[in-house]
Amino acid sequence: MSDQQNNPFNLFTQFFKPMEGMQAFMPPMSEEECARKISELKTVEQWLTLQVGMVQMSIKTLELQQASLAALKPRDKPATE
Repeated sequence: MSDQQNNPFNLFTQFFKPMEGMQAFMPPMSEEECARKISELKTVEQWLTLQVGMVQMSIKTLELQQASLAALKPRDKPATE
């Protein structure tokens, strides 16, 4: 039997072999590329914050509409006999 067959971690070493020489989960970036990514992510964050504000405003508007409809709903009159 060869050394390859006796190694219980052979599958993992074959899986990670293409990643040799690279950082596992973060490709190398230049300083300009990092600054550009940060700028893009801040733009996305601002857009998402705006969207959350719009959803919150829609919820409050619907709650006010629901309260208005409930206030205008005719009340059941007690039965008089």
